[in-house]
Amino acid sequence: MATLTAEEIVEYLDEEFPQARGTFVIEEVGPMRARVRMPIDHRHLRPGNTISGPTMFTLADAAFYVAVLANIGREAQAVTTNMNINFLRRPTLDDLVAEVRILKLGRRLAVGDVSVHSLGDDNLVAHATTTYAIPPAR
Repeated sequence: MATLTAEEIVEYLDEEFPQARGTFVIEEVGPMRARVRMPIDHRHLRPGNTISGPTMFTLADAAFYVAVLANIGREAQAVTTNMNINFLRRPTLDDLVAEVRILKLGRRLAVGDVSVHSLGDDNLVAHATTTYAIPPAR
């Protein structure tokens, strides 16, 4: 069972990271998983009229953080320690969706992957593997 609901995570992120308000839509959280959508507009495009790599990386990282929060609760100091991303194909100019799987959730580390696709298209545009450090209980 998830520790925090999607609504509770939105509230928490608004408190801790107000600069990111409206950047992502948390569609679903659950045990060891999350689904996060990123609305795309002209700010996310690079020359060639495609969504930039840093945009996809940002979504993957933020979505994994959402999944970690859903499973461990409010923890601002959970941080990315490693992330590897493969860009697989050019995305359509639609919103991006990140599907997160936490493969291992320990006391100090969370390890998992993030599959990114364009809304309405199940073909992956990027795949990331990531590790987050979880601070010791205070």
